[in-house]
Amino acid sequence: MSLAEARALDERYLMHTYRRAPVDFVRGEGVLLWDADGKEYLDFLSGISVSSVGHCNPAVVAAVQEQAGRLMHVSNLFYTEPMARLARRLSESSLGGRVFFSNSGTEAVECAIKIARKHAHGRGISVPEIVSFEGDFHGRSYGALAATPSFARNEALGPMLPGFCSVPLNDAAALREAVGERTAAVLIEPIQGEAGVNPVSDEVLLAARQACDEAGALLVLDEIQTGLGRTGSLWAYEQTPVRPDVIVSAKALGGGMPIGACITAPELGEMLEPGDHGSTFAGAPVAAAAAEAVLDLVDDPELLRRVRELGAELRSGLERLDGVRGTRGRGLMVGVELEEGVDAGALAADLLGRGLVVNVPTPGTLRLLPPLVVDSAQIERAVGLIREAL
Repeated sequence: MSLAEARALDERYLMHTYRRAPVDFVRGEGVLLWDADGKEYLDFLSGISVSSVGHCNPAVVAAVQEQAGRLMHVSNLFYTEPMARLARRLSESSLGGRVFFSNSGTEAVECAIKIARKHAHGRGISVPEIVSFEGDFHGRSYGALAATPSFARNEALGPMLPGFCSVPLNDAAALREAVGERTAAVLIEPIQGEAGVNPVSDEVLLAARQACDEAGALLVLDEIQTGLGRTGSLWAYEQTPVRPDVIVSAKALGGGMPIGACITAPELGEMLEPGDHGSTFAGAPVAAAAAEAVLDLVDDPELLRRVRELGAELRSGLERLDGVRGTRGRGLMVGVELEEGVDAGALAADLLGRGLVVNVPTPGTLRLLPPLVVDSAQIERAVGLIREAL
């Protein structure tokens, strides 16, 4: 099928909720993609941090094929070994509590919201409130959307779910003032992704932890984009001075298969009871097998060390370019702040034409999320393409 034919079908039959770039990708391997015309691309977006172990990673493909040939689905009314093994792996590698599986990050956030609200009701709070940062992105279902300030302002989708408020990013005083007797949780991204790769400062994370402890509220970290090695540690919070009560994960967890997870500290493991939450497809054997294979790859000190080194290499190369004001981020999660007058959208389109896939989260910023298996030569090549385009 040609690109024109695919676009015609898209135009006729798909809801217009995405602005797609004029490329039809048909194959991927490692850090590379190929379109329908056979053109090769260097992928520095990884499907928005999903294909973090590379496209069609052989270990993930083998796990999916083996499990798909044995058992694909039986529902959560029965036990399945891949789901049980994966839950143990996620718990023991993070907070040590229990896991709820979902199909996406949005659904994992919904689970965290339920846990926070039920925990608050148990403390006698009849109208609980969840605090987030302006610029956060937690998803597009109504609970997650209410905690995502910029998208929650769309009046055409209203009314929004009540019980949410937001404060300016990295404003410790505003955060402390917002957390009070009614607060059920502070829900934040340790590094904002969709807002342009903006790290939350250690000072503000400590303020959030302290405010939650004083109020009896929960600290929930959205690690959907930052988790699974993206920042150079298995979980981004491991490089901060705080330990959350709940984390949510998705994106890279399945290596391309749809899966998310909400993981609690031990004391919150019994918060949800039968009937409180559920999902038909979540934790299904094939997705769980894929996630186990991903963890085998990313829960590796050598790989994580390499992510930190390559991230520093990438940022150093970018910061030497004319037209780049600076970079933000951690590990291989990099925001590139462009000089005033440089059109990020036009730059990304030019880079796509040159064979480099990047993303524009905000008008003056490029976002780079290369697979964690990228090498120095590919980083040098990407920096060279950005230099040429600028």
